[in-house]
Amino acid sequence: MDEAVVWLTIFILSVFVGIEVISKVSSTLHTPLMSGANAIHGIILLGAVLVTGSTDNDVALVVGLVAIVLAAVNMVGGFVVTDRMLQMFVRKKKPAPTSGEGA
Repeated sequence: MDEAVVWLTIFILSVFVGIEVISKVSSTLHTPLMSGANAIHGIILLGAVLVTGSTDNDVALVVGLVAIVLAAVNMVGGFVVTDRMLQMFVRKKKPAPTSGEGA
């Protein structure tokens, strides 16, 4: 039980550090950071698949499947958000003037 408390403490401290680091990022850097985060989520997804595929424990299998689903949702959502952010910088085409209108 003592080891579980240590791991829980590390997890909680890492959540606080992550929130502090991300809150200090300017909005102009969010798109490049999202792209990097998507690459990291792909590695996490691959690791979750490998670890879950090699387990014999039922509890580890369930936790691994939950990790796979959450990592996949997070990765796909990151790509969707990145695409929407990049679409904000695309210039919209002006409609071509039609001849003969208003005559």
